[in-house]
Amino acid sequence: MRQNNYQGAMQKPVVSGFNAKSTTNEVINGIDLTGKIAIVTGGNTGIGLETTRTLAAAGATVIVPARDIEKAKRNLNGIANVELDAMDLMNPDSIDAFAKKFIASGRPLHLLINNAGIMWVPLRKDIRGIESQLATNYLAQFQLTARLWPALTKANGARVVNVSSHGHQFAPFNFDDPNFTNREYETLQGYGQSKTAVNLFSMELDSRAQSSNVSAYSVHPGSIAGTELGREASLELFQKMGFLDADGNLLPEVAASLKTIPQGAATTVWCATTPKLNTIGGVYCEDGEVAELASDTMMSAGVKSYSLDEASAKRLWTLSEELTGITFKI
Repeated sequence: MRQNNYQGAMQKPVVSGFNAKSTTNEVINGIDLTGKIAIVTGGNTGIGLETTRTLAAAGATVIVPARDIEKAKRNLNGIANVELDAMDLMNPDSIDAFAKKFIASGRPLHLLINNAGIMWVPLRKDIRGIESQLATNYLAQFQLTARLWPALTKANGARVVNVSSHGHQFAPFNFDDPNFTNREYETLQGYGQSKTAVNLFSMELDSRAQSSNVSAYSVHPGSIAGTELGREASLELFQKMGFLDADGNLLPEVAASLKTIPQGAATTVWCATTPKLNTIGGVYCEDGEVAELASDTMMSAGVKSYSLDEASAKRLWTLSEELTGITFKI
């Protein structure tokens, strides 16, 4: 049995040889995925599209579930080994239908890349009354992973890679009011708790799944130029965050820190494929490496200890089952 990552016990670099500038082509070099099957949510745009392209080029069959099928067809045009299907992460029935169809195919699932996410959105709730960032960024991951579990175990060595964010440092998970029923909505608080939930889930999933030979990881891609993540954000919000000047221009120091899309997708691909993680799971990774623990008193590189807390992870698992109506037995 592997050691679990409760309280960050495994949060130590593995000397991967990669860094913030490494690209998907570099981290996939020498890795053959022929015969492997992957699912990449949000795999038709941004870093998801780059992840799809990279895995498919290495020989994997990549299934991309998408809300807008026509847009996805255009974006995926010319990429071999890709299958497209319908799924809306804000609709639990849609997630179930997609997973049921894949399970019915009888195929194993070697890689589940829970990549899709939203940020900087106004207060919205799904039909269950769940805040949209929590629903999309986290509970959809929980539900899809649970529904695909038979296929993941069939692969005998599957990996689940959940895209998180440095933004988990905006907020711990608020167990008292996760859906902003009794507190004022602040979009970055919602985003932060959704990404903290991703980290807690990845760690707990990995711990529970060891007997099934499934590993799980959470990933911070980095701040990336050219994605659609900020499409609903206001100019004022970007200025408040310190990204833009008074005239709405990107500050030079911010521009210099941004990754390209191939750099942004590199850590996802690394976690999904590197032999360096064959005996390590449940960890939070960034810049093509297992991250260090972050400072508890300020925003810094690495991962906050509150998002690797064993008691919180177990409590979140129970709450997730209640919110989704799914008993996720492993």
